[in-house]
Amino acid sequence: MTSPAKFKKDKEIIAEYDTQVKEIRAQLTEQMKCLDQQCELRVQLLQDLQDFFRKKAEIEMDYSRNLEKLAERFLAKTRSTKDQQFKKDQNVLSPVNCWNLLLNQVKRESRDHTTLSDIYLNNIIPRFVQVSEDSGRLFKKSKEVGQQLQDDLMKVLNELYSVMKTYHMYNADSISAQSKLKEAEKQEEKQIGKSVKQEDRQTPRSPDSTANVRIEEKHVRRSSVKKIEKMKEKRQAKYTENKLKAIKARNEYLLALEATNASVFKYYIHDLSDLIDCCDLGYHASLNRALRTFLSAELNLEQSKHEGLDAIENAVENLDATSDKQRLMEMYNNVFCPPMKFEFQPHMGDMASQLCAQQPVQSELVQRCQQLQSRLSTLKIENEEVKKTMEATLQTIQDIVTVEDFDVSDCFQYSNSMESVKSTVSETFMSKPSIAKRRANQQETEQFYFTKMKEYLEGRNLITKLQAKHDLLQKTLGESQRTDCSLARRSSTVRKQDSSQAIPLVVESCIRFISRHGLQHEGIFRVSGSQVEVNDIKNAFERGEDPLAGDQNDHDMDSIAGVLKLYFRGLEHPLFPKDIFHDLMACVTMDNLQERALHIRKVLLVLPKTTLIIMRYLFAFLNHLSQFSEENMMDPYNLAICFGPSLMSVPEGHDQVSCQAHVNELIKTIIIQHENIFPSPRELEGPVYSRGGSMEDYCDSPHGETTSVEDSTQDVTAEHHTSDDECEPIEAIAKFDYVGRTARELSFKKGASLLLYQRASDDWWEGRHNGIDGLIPHQYIVVQDTLIS
Repeated sequence: MTSPAKFKKDKEIIAEYDTQVKEIRAQLTEQMKCLDQQCELRVQLLQDLQDFFRKKAEIEMDYSRNLEKLAERFLAKTRSTKDQQFKKDQNVLSPVNCWNLLLNQVKRESRDHTTLSDIYLNNIIPRFVQVSEDSGRLFKKSKEVGQQLQDDLMKVLNELYSVMKTYHMYNADSISAQSKLKEAEKQEEKQIGKSVKQEDRQTPRSPDSTANVRIEEKHVRRSSVKKIEKMKEKRQAKYTENKLKAIKARNEYLLALEATNASVFKYYIHDLSDLIDCCDLGYHASLNRALRTFLSAELNLEQSKHEGLDAIENAVENLDATSDKQRLMEMYNNVFCPPMKFEFQPHMGDMASQLCAQQPVQSELVQRCQQLQSRLSTLKIENEEVKKTMEATLQTIQDIVTVEDFDVSDCFQYSNSMESVKSTVSETFMSKPSIAKRRANQQETEQFYFTKMKEYLEGRNLITKLQAKHDLLQKTLGESQRTDCSLARRSSTVRKQDSSQAIPLVVESCIRFISRHGLQHEGIFRVSGSQVEVNDIKNAFERGEDPLAGDQNDHDMDSIAGVLKLYFRGLEHPLFPKDIFHDLMACVTMDNLQERALHIRKVLLVLPKTTLIIMRYLFAFLNHLSQFSEENMMDPYNLAICFGPSLMSVPEGHDQVSCQAHVNELIKTIIIQHENIFPSPRELEGPVYSRGGSMEDYCDSPHGETTSVEDSTQDVTAEHHTSDDECEPIEAIAKFDYVGRTARELSFKKGASLLLYQRASDDWWEGRHNGIDGLIPHQYIVVQDTLIS
């Protein structure tokens, strides 16, 4: 490729990078505009609420005055009666008594509406003023944090740009040096060939003259060859030097590329979510309190208005920062969705897209990987402590803004002394002397929270970049952490299962997790989980990973249930094909449950074996889950309502409402009668669901019997002990003090000697200290093997 062509190619690569960066920069700008618009809408909403309640207070006061005039008009008329004895006599009559009670009720209503007007003016409106001030202040601080995050992101992009240019420059120098070296080699070959031809073409001369000429020509040729050889050696050295620089520059570019992609992904997936949380900090709770004050006043004013106020109360109950954030991100999906990953842009002729781990850079990469691992271990511990402090501070803020002080029922309690409205309202929320101190404490706590929030985000940013580099280095160098034999055996089982593909990994993993940790979780499959976590788990499964592996229970149970339902809902071919829909609906009309199960079995037996295996596995799990309905509130019918639309869609042209009810009844029947409907392991070989959440493979055996739950548990225990015997314990030294948070976690001091049996997860070991067995955190120790290496 000519030099202009190389220049054009470099310009195209840089232009493509600039275009992608401009798109991200435009997104960042639109994100801030979007948050600004939300703040403006919030301020306008609060202003409208203030104007509304101010006008309503005037109306209530006018209404109270009119009621007072009405009552005084007729009471004055009664007082003007000349015959007072006659008036007293009339009071014993029921019509007059009703009349007197009616007038007293009018006066009472007048007082109630005066109280209501005073609550609007002196309680609710000041609350909205406070919410507006707090929202503006918190948004300003959140915007500063967001701007800092965006600046950091752009800094990372600029660093990638610089590293990419350096890589292209060094690679161009390497190619140029290689061309010059080849040119020198050609000149050398040409000179040698020329010398040979000249010797062949020489004619005979006198002995003396011929000898002199040959010596002179030989001297000239030798001098020329030496010059060419020296030039070749210099160019060879130059090429070797430039080639090494190009390799190092490419390594730096790939590392920076990985770190940049990780930073961009972290910003769009996590930082934006946290930033919106900061913008909404306390807003929904404060608005909840203000509107609850209004509800309390109205409900105490007139109980007959319950029907009209229920709608407002439902709206207040549904005030939720998380749901609003989710709706906001869904409405502006094009602004908040992560951009495409930055791809490696190789220079002309460079086909390698991986880190070069060969000598002479291998030792440097190994040392760098070890340094990154050590630094990450320290940073994670420090950032975890900052996170704990931040979460504790956040809980304090939430306690402040969620205090239940909205009950104004005392304002409607009247004594015989007929105390004034002013004295009654004097004990309300806004007149308490402690309000100034509470607000000062709230603002001080907010300031500390944002300080820790910023520190935590900065630490997480650094960990993300370093972790990305470390993982890429570790993957390239072929390093692997030492795992125990039981985990290796378990992983081999999983690989065997994946290769057979009888039960999809997402189905088996989600069911295993729920069976171990969520059988008693209230509202399982009915309550929606976090959309962000659902997407994270779903994407991990699509990449071939198992995010639910191990015994950790740090995932949201509703989100995992949502992933399982989403998988069946998204199948290209539903689990229950549409061509058997009418046959299955005909089975639902049968009253006898056993007969209905028999006909359903006949219809389903025409399906492929793999589909039947998945059905058998799923409905065995749902039946097991329904047995805990007293705790999880999910009996077979409730589970059928949740899974019916996901497993079987109603064909077009049918009454969706009535058909869906029949579908739910069908699913309920299959859950209850799953053992009578699906073939047994002897009839249909394949995995079956076990009560422990695992999967068992059944094949032909001499006895043909399935193991019981107790036997399975004993087998797992025996295997665990066998693994312990096969794997020798290893020693470790404590890097820091650690205090166990549960009975299973061991406590130890810095420098203590620990005995490790096996890895329980990526973050924990099973081990012993001072004769006590328990869990040991991986980040707080140094394994003896690591020290030796």
